Amino acid sequence: MSKNLKVLIVEDEHLAAEGLKSYVAEIEFLHLVAYCENALEANKILSEQSIDLIFLDIQMPKITGIEFLKSLSKPPMVIFTTAYPNYALQGYELDVIDYLVKPYPFDRFLKAVNKAKDRFILENSSNQESAKNREIDYFFVKSEQKLEKVVVNEICYVEAMENYVIIHTDSQKIMSLMTMKSMEEKLPLDQFIRSHKSYIVNISKVESIEGNCLNVKSKQLPISRQNKQEVLSRIIR
Repeated sequence: MSKNLKVLIVEDEHLAAEGLKSYVAEIEFLHLVAYCENALEANKILSEQSIDLIFLDIQMPKITGIEFLKSLSKPPMVIFTTAYPNYALQGYELDVIDYLVKPYPFDRFLKAVNKAKDRFILENSSNQESAKNREIDYFFVKSEQKLEKVVVNEICYVEAMENYVIIHTDSQKIMSLMTMKSMEEKLPLDQFIRSHKSYIVNISKVESIEGNCLNVKSKQLPISRQNKQEVLSRIIR
C-alpha cells in the first residue's frame, strides 16, 4: 500500500489513549494525525484534516461515539474501542470496521487494522479508477457574488484562512468560503498533497525543498512534522 492510513484517536481515558497510541506506532501503514478527548474536538479536526480511520470510544462526555458517528454525513472508517460489549450490534449497523472491547491485546488490534487496510485498498483503487474516467480539468467555486472557474492544472497551492480557502493559481488568487477538507476532495489525489493543515500543494508546481518548507511560486510553504515523510516520498522521485 503506497499511502499510509491517516488516523484520528478519540478517547477520553488517558491510559487507554496512550496504549492505543503505542499500538498505532507499531504499524507501518498507520499514521497518527491527531488525538482528542471528545467528539466536539474530533468534529473540528475532521473539518480541517483528511482522516482515513478513527479509533472511537463510545462512552464520552456530552455526546457518545455512536451519536457522533451518526452525525457525520461522510464518516471515515471507524473502529470502536470501548469497555462495553453491549453496543456491538449498533456498531455493525453503522458499518464500522471492527469493535474492540478493552482491554484488547495487540494481535486483536492488528486484526482490526488489517481489515481497515483491506477496505481502504479496495475503496481507494475504485476511487482512482473513477477519477481516471472522469478526468476533471476544472471546477467552479463561489467567490464573493459569483462562481469562479478554477482550472486544476493552473493551481499552485491552496491556503486556509479561518473559514475560507485562498486558491493561488498561475495568474490569480480566488477566495472562497469552504473548508480545506472540501477543497481537498475536489482535487486529484495523484496531483495534490496536503503538506500542512493550512496548505494543499500541486506537486508539479514545487520548485525546490528547503528544510521543512516547499518553495512554490516564490512562496515558502511549511511541511508539518507528521506529514513530512509522505510529502517527501510523493515529491522526490
